Amino acid sequence: MTTMKAYYLDHAAATPLDATVLAAMQPYLEDEFANPSSLYGTARRTRQAVETARHQVAGLLGAKPTEIVWTSGGTEGDNLAVQGVLRAAGPGAHWVATAIEHDAILGQVEPLRRQGWPATVVPARPNGLVDPAAVQTAITDDTVLVSVMLANNEIGTIQPVAEIAKRLVAVRADRTDRGVKLPLYLHTDATQAANYLDLHVARLGVDLLTLNGSKIYGPKGVGALYVRQGTQLEPLLYGGGQERGRRSGTENVAGVVGLGVALQLVQGTREAEARRLLALRDQAWRAIQAALPDALLNGDLKRRLPNNLNLTIPGTEGEALVLYLDNAGLQASTGSACSTGNLDPSHVLLALGRTAAEANSSLRFTLGRSTTEAAIKHLLAELPPIVQRLREL
Repeated sequence: MTTMKAYYLDHAAATPLDATVLAAMQPYLEDEFANPSSLYGTARRTRQAVETARHQVAGLLGAKPTEIVWTSGGTEGDNLAVQGVLRAAGPGAHWVATAIEHDAILGQVEPLRRQGWPATVVPARPNGLVDPAAVQTAITDDTVLVSVMLANNEIGTIQPVAEIAKRLVAVRADRTDRGVKLPLYLHTDATQAANYLDLHVARLGVDLLTLNGSKIYGPKGVGALYVRQGTQLEPLLYGGGQERGRRSGTENVAGVVGLGVALQLVQGTREAEARRLLALRDQAWRAIQAALPDALLNGDLKRRLPNNLNLTIPGTEGEALVLYLDNAGLQASTGSACSTGNLDPSHVLLALGRTAAEANSSLRFTLGRSTTEAAIKHLLAELPPIVQRLREL
């Protein structure tokens, strides 16, 4: 018997660990195990490794090392950004998010509202882009935070974060003129953007930015939150006071070392990799359009991550498509892998105006380093007959 080659097309869910990253982590998984808060020599070496990684991440963001906070991943980073700012401002502080944010953001809306922190959720346009003017309109004198993800995890749309930042500058100036002293911060979830987009925080104009190791060929269970100096932020975790009191807990030394190296690698190759994947993705989309003329693209085709192809294929069921494709050696998803077990239609696709039936007939392909033309050819050979089979059923 021969084993069928599997083509992995779900890089938005998780990426394989880069060999260079693993090699950098290896000493801290074996011999260099000391707690970086201890005083003896081996502990000083692990502390140095943590701080070297902090300098790496800060340099790539155009930030200060003291502005980088280690977290357990994107979910914790998003929660610390939102709740940290709101709790520092006190009950009654208002915040703004968009209807297509990750569940790590939108999942906080109702619990925080019940605790006294109201929110406004700004809709997205049918093309998956957010209107900066609508974000600005949602801001009141009680608003302390606006959270807009840099690139969407399901449909890949790249949001106009820098334009929103410029509008917040105008809002802050108007507040100052009127004597409103409440701070106003901008947060972006950049976990999907780090492989392909510029993350320089000054050019983006953000005060907080979330990163996740598992999306950038780094380790799972580790992330970073950029917090601009002067941002008022209450910790969510209390204990030993690590991370300058912003996030207590013994640092994941191997993890942060891996994150620093992984971010350095993807940022160094992002332009060339974006061009390569864009050509493969557009090749796939043109061929799918020809074979399945009723297939619908979800999200804007141009303002989109180069590796993302999210489709609605009428007359099918997304989970069945994933299973049939898996049997054919193609690994894809119906949307966010962070909603495992949730059979509700994608909130992102519903926000774009898709019906529940259309949302449940959707499929996401996300390309990555391992994606070759052979993978795209195999996808194009297998997808149309699978769709026909499911429609007949």
